[in-house]
Amino acid sequence: MNLDRDAKTTSMKGKWLLLSAALFSAQAVFAQFHFGVKGGVNLSKVEGQSFKEGFNTGYHLGGFAEIGLGKKFGIQPEVLFNQYQSRYDTSFRQVYSNAFSDATSGNVKLNYLSIPILLNYKLGSVFSLQAGPQFGVLINKDENLLQNGSNAFKRGDFSLLGGAQIALSKLRFSGRYAVGLNNINDIGTTSKWKNQAIQLSVGFTL
Repeated sequence: MNLDRDAKTTSMKGKWLLLSAALFSAQAVFAQFHFGVKGGVNLSKVEGQSFKEGFNTGYHLGGFAEIGLGKKFGIQPEVLFNQYQSRYDTSFRQVYSNAFSDATSGNVKLNYLSIPILLNYKLGSVFSLQAGPQFGVLINKDENLLQNGSNAFKRGDFSLLGGAQIALSKLRFSGRYAVGLNNINDIGTTSKWKNQAIQLSVGFTL
């Protein structure tokens, strides 16, 4: 009888230890996982023939997740609505006459659904370096500027991001530079167009 009772007691202790370990592990994982929302300013341009050099103001809105991978590293996936704006000059009509109808000089507004996937590296308790790819899908553009808008810009945009983030309690302040790696020109000329943008953001973890 005593042996059976001891075996049951040992079994119960083992189960409680396993349950405690599982709860502790779950708590540790949950402590390194956060959701949040963010928004901010894009200063963007298109690098290419007949586009003006200066940056133009747009915006971004969306959500993010923070997934801790130990004390130093983490992954930060995001889903953003990104508005990029650029300006073209007076030579646009001559260079791209098959794509633009009334091009003198003006704005090109491109709206993307973007998915950045960033690797975070912590330097201290509040400051992190960030780097990673960003995948974008063009969802609409300024149709009034284009004769054949569906073919002027490729739907896919692939960029490389680099920047930094400051975390103060639930607030997140970040700045990044986005360099487009693929040619977004889809009108059949040899000229290459690539997005570039400075992204300044404020976020809040929930």
